[in-house]
Amino acid sequence: MAATHSEYRGYLRNTVDIETGPHRFHPVQSSEPTYRPLLFGTLAVMGLLQVASSVAILLHLTGYLQEVDLSAAPHRPIEEVQTEPMVNALRDPRKNRRCKTPKESLPSAHLPIRTNQEYSKKVEQKAITIDWDEDHGYRHRMGYQKGKLLVMESGFYYVYAKICFRYYKLPQNVPEDSTQVGVQPVDVSNTQLIQYIYHESIKQNSKAVVLIKTGSTMRWNITSYNMYCAQQGRGVRLDEGDALFVNVSNAWMLDQEGEGTYFGAIKLGN
Repeated sequence: MAATHSEYRGYLRNTVDIETGPHRFHPVQSSEPTYRPLLFGTLAVMGLLQVASSVAILLHLTGYLQEVDLSAAPHRPIEEVQTEPMVNALRDPRKNRRCKTPKESLPSAHLPIRTNQEYSKKVEQKAITIDWDEDHGYRHRMGYQKGKLLVMESGFYYVYAKICFRYYKLPQNVPEDSTQVGVQPVDVSNTQLIQYIYHESIKQNSKAVVLIKTGSTMRWNITSYNMYCAQQGRGVRLDEGDALFVNVSNAWMLDQEGEGTYFGAIKLGN
């Protein structure tokens, strides 16, 4: 028993031997000094790659834009491509003053109907030439005489006209005007309202031919107030000295307001 106890004590080591004895496990050295340079090197390489790729993309886009500019003007030198006419005009304000709008020099006219025109108040099919108001209209390089627009410059024109008709039937309980006493009421149960635009050609000895026409047959004996408008227009070749005018049937029904009844022409080209 004693031997066993001594062997057990020999086997065991006291605390002094443990503290002074060699260590079984050696401490692991820190790896920080090894990985830090590697991390910095990786970041530096990535930065260089990013800068290189950005420069490559910029050079590619610059070359593409230059190809687009040159393809837009293949017969002009590079100096002319870079110097645009608009930039030169902005640099020299006098060039802007010299520019003129072509539309300002085109012959044109727009005439409203002349008010206070008196027509026979009866239903008839005979067409009458409308007279237009020069004072409240517009004419530029076109003449006017007795309802006719006169062409002063040959070319291709757009001619137009709008005519409005209206009929007001007095109620039975309203007394008639003194000027209309004894006049038989007008039968408008089957009234044709036709608009014609005529062209007098100087090459055909000023013979007038119908250029265009429009209209409708109205039945206006039902309601007290009635209105009808007809509008038309077309392009036509006109020569210097030609004339244009508008004829209508039942002119006594004309709406004599310039907003609804007018006549005009404008030159579109040669």
